[in-house]
Amino acid sequence: MTLFVCVIGDKLCSVNISLNFLLIAVSDEELKKRIAEELALERARRDSEAQKRRLARQLEEKDRELKKHDAYYKEQLARLEERSAQFYKVTTEQYQKAADEVSARFKRYESHPICGELQDKILQCYREHAQETLSCSALASQYLNCVNHAKQVSWACSH
Repeated sequence: MTLFVCVIGDKLCSVNISLNFLLIAVSDEELKKRIAEELALERARRDSEAQKRRLARQLEEKDRELKKHDAYYKEQLARLEERSAQFYKVTTEQYQKAADEVSARFKRYESHPICGELQDKILQCYREHAQETLSCSALASQYLNCVNHAKQVSWACSH
């Protein structure tokens, strides 16, 4: 018999060889179990990598979809802003046109009180002589003459 020593994985094995048979320190069952474990680990690693690749593809697809939606909404926003600007421009132009038409139809006239000083004096006189209004009749007469004169001047200028 001859004795051989060998290393399988992390185990030290001894082998006795004779002419009729070979004895191995590591049994067939242990070897099958170890191979099955290695295969299971390899399958799990491959499955994990495949799952990561599927997830990465899903994320890339979702990212493309989000970018597509983002571009669509940006385009819609730009269109709405353009329409809003056009509406604002048209509305402003219409407002200005209407304001000009109103100004043209209704000319503004400046009015100044006629005989304003006499009017103030009469009112003051009536306040001071509330019980004796006839004492203000001279002022009232002057005021009436002033108003009639202003009417005549205005009528003569307009004709």
